[in-house]
Amino acid sequence: MAVERSESREDYLESILMLKAEKGVVRSIDIAEHFDYSRPSISRAMSILRSSGLITMDNNGFIELTEEGMKEASAVYARHKTLIAFLEKLGVSAETAEQDACRIEHVLSEESMSCIRGFVGEETE
Repeated sequence: MAVERSESREDYLESILMLKAEKGVVRSIDIAEHFDYSRPSISRAMSILRSSGLITMDNNGFIELTEEGMKEASAVYARHKTLIAFLEKLGVSAETAEQDACRIEHVLSEESMSCIRGFVGEETE
């Protein structure tokens, strides 16, 4: 099933990946706290991700990324880290680079990302 790419979906997937690495397990409440969103909002978002085949949720509410979800989350996270490195090389503070990377990671073209990867010394595809 093809699912439209969206900033919020990418943010949720990336947060699941990061929270899993940080805490070992992820539940909806962890995501709600991460974004400071209401539990009903997160519940709806997780339902959409689950129906899109990007996450699974067990009977205890533990969330796991599917293979497709992991692929997308990893790609977004890689873009995020690359953009932070790029901005910091330009002299942007770490805090501002983190905030700006969150904003621009969703909108840059692959061509621009490829050039940025080259600039920061990463292998390009």
